[in-house]
Amino acid sequence: MRETANPFTPTFGKIPAVLAGRDALIQELETALMSGGGDPNLCSVFMGPRGIGKTVLLAYMAQRAESMGWVVANVTARPGMLEDIIERATEAADRCVAHHSGPRLTSITVPALFGATWEYRKPASGNWRTRMNNLLDTLQQHDMGLLVTIDEIDPRLEELIDFTAVYQHFVRENRRVSVFMAGLPANISALLSDRSASFLRRAAQHQLGRISEHDVRHAIEETIIEAGKTVESDALDVLTSASDGFAYMVQLVGFRAWAAASQSRTISSERARVGAEQARKDFIFGVVKRTCQELSDGDLAFLEAMLPDHGAPSKVSDVASRMGKTPNYARVYRQRLLDAGVISVPRRGSVSFELPLLREYLENETM
Repeated sequence: MRETANPFTPTFGKIPAVLAGRDALIQELETALMSGGGDPNLCSVFMGPRGIGKTVLLAYMAQRAESMGWVVANVTARPGMLEDIIERATEAADRCVAHHSGPRLTSITVPALFGATWEYRKPASGNWRTRMNNLLDTLQQHDMGLLVTIDEIDPRLEELIDFTAVYQHFVRENRRVSVFMAGLPANISALLSDRSASFLRRAAQHQLGRISEHDVRHAIEETIIEAGKTVESDALDVLTSASDGFAYMVQLVGFRAWAAASQSRTISSERARVGAEQARKDFIFGVVKRTCQELSDGDLAFLEAMLPDHGAPSKVSDVASRMGKTPNYARVYRQRLLDAGVISVPRRGSVSFELPLLREYLENETM
């Protein structure tokens, strides 16, 4: 059998062949984009730990928005973000016009928007809000809205605070504009607590969690079949279990199992186990270790105090006792770890590991 391209995409922000477990949320967001305004989902914030699928969701919704007649500016929260929004928006608008994509664009001439592009880029043509108003006015004349997607939210970035302050004026002025943001829970929490960004507290906040076992199994199987191979039922069990509901792991275990199967027409349980083990090592190195490096000594001490429970929910009072600290002291780190997305609260007074393979990694490190 001639080797075919691996259909799984464990690459940052790459939209997978089958996007699993987000159907209901995607429907909400698409409904908002089709509305005439006023839908709270037009300003949405996606939060969750690394590997849960935030960037992929942004990329997918940007693609869907473009197909619905929106101009999309995809940026990352970093210095120069405000200028990048204008550059990406005008570039996207010019590209849409040049390719005549969509029935709403047939009456626009390329020179009109190219002329506007140069005007927007002139510093003398006004401050950022003025230049954005000019851009939005031009888009509105041709029945186009603007969606801005902002990834890797950094609450320390002043330009992000400036953007949120100006965005609320766009909303008040009934402009056809939308923003989707994504970031780690701790960064989203810090941004929402900033007094200058208080408008965002009324945004639709979406906590991205684990994907159901059923959806994971379906996504893996469909991806394999559509790419021309089959997968044994036992192998599918192995891959589903190894994914642990995390979007990145779904792609990673699928990618490694497909590669392990090589030119075979069927992915066997043996090849699935080989792929799952390799994916496990990849995830620990690329996600778990990086997350731990960003945690404080107190954070790590809290997590290590959870280890004696062997994966069962840990009582916060027990964790505090093992740390040799008061419950109030332990609760500070409990909240920090919740904000970082590495633990969860299965029931009141208890915590569990949320990030896949974190417990196993810490156990090996402390042996």
